This record gives sequence, structure tokens and C-alpha cells, in this order.
Amino acid sequence: MGDLPYSEKLKKAGFSSLLELAVHTPVSYLDTRLSDSIVPGDLHTLEIVVIAVSRPPKRLVATVRTPISDRPIDITIFHPKPYHAALYKPGMRHTLQGKVERFGTKLQMVNPRTVPKTGAIIPQYKCRLRQDLHRRIVESLVTVANLVGEGLDTARAELIVRAHRPDETWLKLYKRYGGFGPRTVEALKFSEALDWFRRMRGKRTHFPALMPLTGEMDAFLRKLPFELTEGQRKAIDAIRRDLGGEMAARRMIVGDVGSGKTMVILAAAMMAYPHTSILMAPTSILARQLYDEAKKWLPDFFDTALVTQGREEGNMEDAHFIVGTHALLYRDLPEAPLIMVDEQHRFGTEQRKMLEQLVSKNPPSSILHPPLSKRRPHFLQFSATPIPRTQAMIDSALVDVTLIEGTPFEKDITTTIIGKKDFPGLLEHIAKETEEGRQVLVVYPLVEESEHIGYRSIEESEAFWNERFEGVYVTHGRDKNKDEVLQRFAEDGNILLATTVIEVGISLPKLSTIVIVGAERMGLATLHQLRGRVSRTGLKGYCFLFTHDTDNERLKAFARTTNGFEIARLDLKFRKSGDLLDGKVQSGEAFKWLDMAEDEEIVREAKRRAVSAYGEF
Repeated sequence: MGDLPYSEKLKKAGFSSLLELAVHTPVSYLDTRLSDSIVPGDLHTLEIVVIAVSRPPKRLVATVRTPISDRPIDITIFHPKPYHAALYKPGMRHTLQGKVERFGTKLQMVNPRTVPKTGAIIPQYKCRLRQDLHRRIVESLVTVANLVGEGLDTARAELIVRAHRPDETWLKLYKRYGGFGPRTVEALKFSEALDWFRRMRGKRTHFPALMPLTGEMDAFLRKLPFELTEGQRKAIDAIRRDLGGEMAARRMIVGDVGSGKTMVILAAAMMAYPHTSILMAPTSILARQLYDEAKKWLPDFFDTALVTQGREEGNMEDAHFIVGTHALLYRDLPEAPLIMVDEQHRFGTEQRKMLEQLVSKNPPSSILHPPLSKRRPHFLQFSATPIPRTQAMIDSALVDVTLIEGTPFEKDITTTIIGKKDFPGLLEHIAKETEEGRQVLVVYPLVEESEHIGYRSIEESEAFWNERFEGVYVTHGRDKNKDEVLQRFAEDGNILLATTVIEVGISLPKLSTIVIVGAERMGLATLHQLRGRVSRTGLKGYCFLFTHDTDNERLKAFARTTNGFEIARLDLKFRKSGDLLDGKVQSGEAFKWLDMAEDEEIVREAKRRAVSAYGEF
């Protein structure tokens, strides 16, 4: 083992990098130093001499003496094996380790283990190799000099080395904290983040672009009757830098509900002009909304087309901007040097690849323009599902990430947690809102009755609402006509009963109130998406969280903030504490120490260190 090269030792232990080995810390420590006094209830390592042995049924009891106590100790072995009888004979000496307990007036140690060598603190690992082999690899590789060579500072390197090779002082602190102290944990988190950035740098692929895009946006910006927000401008500037380069852009733009990402999409389409850009949306309703916005805000010389299942508007061959659903994948598309995908998590990787291949036609090869097989369209993916900022930095190792902070106007939404006793007041509120021409959305957890959930379903509740109000519409995920129902409701409905089918995208300008039934059953990110349906155009908004658990801490935290990025952090924090999170980030890579909800500053510093040490990603 000592003669194996560095990389072979890592591979043998099952690790791909030194930092990955370093953060794989011991799960416990075997302290074989001899005890100097007896403290009942504590673990002790004792030199003993056997003075008497008895054999009650299913037990072996050896009475022993130890130099540090005047009182004898009974060693009790349950279900003894033949070798126990050989070990415990009067006059024999051993070193034993176990917990000493009071048993009546006597001291007792039950099923102790024999200790072949004393005087050491031996780390115990969960590992694929034998413990002694794994320890030898760690001792040879996890050194302060090696860790500093990997990019760690000396202070953090020393803390991590001590976790693998503890002394008595360190072990006392470990016992006092009930685990690693805060400085050691911070060093482990930092090392894990630094290792992530370093390893992901090698996985990020860069392709030449089909062509740089440098279209002007002036005509578009002049047509807008409002100023773009700082968040929108920052996103547009990042996209402009991407599209103007020789390398194909790979950027994810994440905006909060109502952050105005549609304007960013249209600005990107202008940058592609006079070439074609394509946007794929997950539903025909979203595609139609984006198409209508494009027709409204893009300059008159800009031709736009819409492609959905069985429907096509505008001339796709001449269009500068094509908006569509996955129906785009089954059309003969023109060459498009810019592809955009809205709500990108709703599409599979294969669908996105298909779209890229469809629009990569056959531009001529040259020294400046490599052959088709090596070139890709610029690719922008948009999402209105905020992620924790920590997650955004982690993801940025593989794709550029932009967060659109802020909204064009501050939403005025009051969020209230209500229970059964509050229902009459809720009905009065709904009657008042609908009388004044505003709309109400009631979201149910189920379509049909269930005895397991404790809340009414849509089917059970429909008659109740129809008896009391006019203009009640109903839809859900299994409703084949849901797009049509949503359109009719948007035009002349009062109350919509639905499941979370309306979570993403649909624009309902007159919607002032949402009631979420069984709110505690949903993640905070889903609740935020639902709440984002109201107050889209500056109306005073109301969100009622109907629950049997009105003291719920998650719901209270949700009601206190409307910031999507903060809610994403809270959602992760609460899901984790409820053991619903499997500890994996979106890429599928497990983090042992890093906490996406809390470790933003650590990840930021690790990314700076990684860029300084290894260059830009």
C-alpha cells in the first residue's frame, strides 16, 4: 500500500479526489487509553485480573479487580461462547473496554470487548476497505501540506487533519459538542464546496456557437411604456454578453413569480434578429400567452409565429421568433441560432437535445466556423421557480445562472392562516370580491373523495359553491379541456375550483384571492407558485391557507415573506428537518456537509477560491 501512487490509493479507497477523502470523516473514535478512575455510566478501558468465575443460566459472570478501584467489578457475558470460558479463568489478565454501570451495590460491565493495544485514539470509518487499510491511506494522504496543495488554507487544513488524527484535547471538545465543533464543520463544508467546483469544472462542456448574435434592442425598448427593473436589466446584460461571443451560451435565468421574465425573453429574441429564435413552453396556454405578449411588445417589423398541437399561427418559414409547445419537435424548423425553453424543468433532457439538433442546420465550415458536429445554438432556459441562492452558485459550476431579483411592481398580498372557525368570514370576503368584479381561486388537494386526507375534494365541494355563487368553474389535471376551462373562467368566471394544475404560468388579471385547502400538505415552493397567481396587475391580493393545523411553523414562516428566493431557502430547510429531502442537489450529487438552505457565504467563498485557483468555469 505504501508504494502505491497517490491516485491509485484514492481509487483503492473508493474516492475520486483528495478533498472527497478528507471530508469522509470518522463516524466515531475508539479511545483505548487506560481510564484513571471509575465513573459509573461512562465508557472505560481497564486492565483487569480475573479473581472468580460463575456460570448462571445463559451467562458467564467473571469477578475482576482493577488497579484503579478498591471495589471488584462483575463482568457479565450473555450467551457466552466457548472462547469466553477460555478467556475468563481465575488469574488471567486482560484489557477490557465497556460501560461500567451500578447494579445494586455492585459495579458491572456487560459484554465488554477486549483491547489488544492501549494508549491510542483510533478513528472508526464507514469504508469499503478494512479499517486498518483505510486508516493507512488517510494517514499517508490527508496531511496539511497535501490539503493546502488542493486549495485549502492552512487553518482549515489543520482542523480537518485533527478530525482524522485527534489528540486528547480534541477528543474532549468532540465529546463536549456531541460531534465536530463549528469550526471543523465549517472547514468540512468549505472543502466539500471547493471540491465540487473543482471537479465540475472538468465536466462542463463548451461548444462553438452557430453564430454570434448582436441584434439591437432599441426599437423594442422604445415601445415599452415602462422602465425595466434592475433585475431585468442585469439579466439582459448577461445574455447580451453570452450571445455576442463565439461560444454557445448555456444560461439558466431564474425569476420569482411576477419578476417580468417575459420581457427578458423578448429582449433575447431581439438580440437574435434578423436571425430566428425559438421558444418552447410546457403548455399551449403558456405558449399562447407568450405569443400574445410578443405580438404586443415586439416591433412591427418583427414576425412571430405560434406552433401548438394541431394549430399554427403566422408563417413559420419567415418568422423571426417562433413560440411553441413540444409540438415544435415534430415540425421542420428553420435554422435558429438561439433556443429558449420556458419552465425548463418540465421538459426532459432528450426533448431539449432534440430541439437543439432540429435547428442546427448546415452552415458552411471554415477555420473560424468549425463543422456542424462541433457547433451548437445558444441555449437559454427560464424558470419561475426560485431556487436558494446557494443552489444557484452550486449549479453555476455546470451552467451560467442569473437570478432576476425584484419585481416590476410590489405585490400587495395579505397571507392568512385560517381554520374551520374562520370559514364564515372567508365566504363573506369571497362574496364581496366577486360582487366587485374580482375573481377567486380555490385549490383543493384532491379531485375525488379520500378517507386518508381529512379535507374535502373538488367533487365533494362543487355543489356547495354552485349553491352559493354564480360563475363557478371546475378543472383539474385529468381534465382534457382544462385549457379551455381556464380561458373561459379568465373571461367571465367568478370562482375557479382546481387542483395545482394552475400552479405555473396562467395569467388571470382579475384574480384577487386564492384559497389553498390543506395548505400544510404542500411544499412552500408550490404554495408560493400558487400565491403568485393573484395580484398580477397590482390588485390588492389575498391568500388564505386553510388548514386543520393553524399553529404550523412552516405556514407561519411562509406567511411572513413573499420573496421567492427566501421561500425556496425555507422550503429546503423545512423539508430537510422533516426527513423528506434525500440530501441530493439537482445534479444528483450528494453533499454530506453542505446545507443548501444555510451555507450561502461558505459556497460563495469556495467559488471565489476555485476561480482564483483553477480559472473561470
